[in-house]
Amino acid sequence: MALSTKRIERQESRFNELLQDQVRNEFTASQQYIAVAVWFDSEDLPRLAAHFYRQALEERNHAMMIVRFLMDNDIKPTIPATESVRNDFTETRELVALALEQEREVTEEITTLAKAARDEGNYIGEQFVQWFLKEQVEEVSQMSTLLTVVDRAKGNMFEVENFLAREGVGEHGEDPTAPPAAGGAV
Repeated sequence: MALSTKRIERQESRFNELLQDQVRNEFTASQQYIAVAVWFDSEDLPRLAAHFYRQALEERNHAMMIVRFLMDNDIKPTIPATESVRNDFTETRELVALALEQEREVTEEITTLAKAARDEGNYIGEQFVQWFLKEQVEEVSQMSTLLTVVDRAKGNMFEVENFLAREGVGEHGEDPTAPPAAGGAV
């Protein structure tokens, strides 16, 4: 009996469509974090800038994890254009509040993905999404804490910079349980 080398054609599903959409959502989040980081960089706030440059890479890596998952499951990924990002800001709180809202939106998107996988009986997809759910708890908590620190600093951005330096927020290193990213994580 000869083994077939033909790739399995996967049926379209709501879960797969939502995954494709999530690639765009993650890339858009990455671009938004770059815009935030650049604003902080131009305001000579290097710790805040570095924090959001790291966040941008993390979001890019999330998109590439989804791309890798799609390829590994014989689903052709499409790399979309990103949505528009905001570049006009006036003060630090506004940027951190935007980041927190963005993380809450991503949490809703990932929850919708998990529900779609479960509703379709896609246990592999559901298992894949579990890591992202765990990640979103961390992301929302981190941004919520940062917003609290910004509020408590009452405009003294050196206090916020010192907090980031002291606490190493976002510098937790690689997670060995993270799904692989297409091309490798950066």
